[in-house]
Amino acid sequence: MTAAAVTFTAVTCRYGRRTAVDAVDLDVAAGEHVALTGANGSGKTTLLRAALGLHPLAGGTVTVGGVGARRSAEWARRRRDVAWVPQRLTPGRFPLLVDELLDSGGHPEAARDAAARLGVAGLGRRPLHTLSGGQLQRVFLARAIGAVAAGARLLFADEPTAALDFDGQEQIATLLARLPVTVVVVSHDRAMSRACDRVAEMAAGRLRVI
Repeated sequence: MTAAAVTFTAVTCRYGRRTAVDAVDLDVAAGEHVALTGANGSGKTTLLRAALGLHPLAGGTVTVGGVGARRSAEWARRRRDVAWVPQRLTPGRFPLLVDELLDSGGHPEAARDAAARLGVAGLGRRPLHTLSGGQLQRVFLARAIGAVAAGARLLFADEPTAALDFDGQEQIATLLARLPVTVVVVSHDRAMSRACDRVAEMAAGRLRVI
């Protein structure tokens, strides 16, 4: 498995007339781990969602492994290269089980092994909507690790430790630091920032490297 570089070039995103991400340039080398920090509403989550094709670009480009995307089919193909841990998870009240979510990452054995290391292996038959915030974060992270085992070369994680205590934050930071892929993680957690190679800060949609 080869890690993938990701490049944001003059990326701009809007919500109506409001600019959420303002001409952001960021190069993340293959295998590099970068933490995105900044206040709530600074554009961090929108930047990651734009890279996944979940928010439209008002300007600029995002390339993964040197390949951009212009059509929905290209986004779908490229997203197989990217594992994703979303923020403020809202599973809804539907009967998707933990084991079903773990299996969806593409490598059930690796995802379930990660779930065991994260302390959520015993939740396999539980519906997602019955989990606590911390349990749900760990399950989604385990699925992402399964996606990496299945061939994803880049991991985007949005506040993966927000619902965890200090010990949990340290555990997740250590686990992500050991992944042999490119990682871009949005976090307010100091342990996570310390575990990354570089920190970039966003404010009012603009970015600066610390």
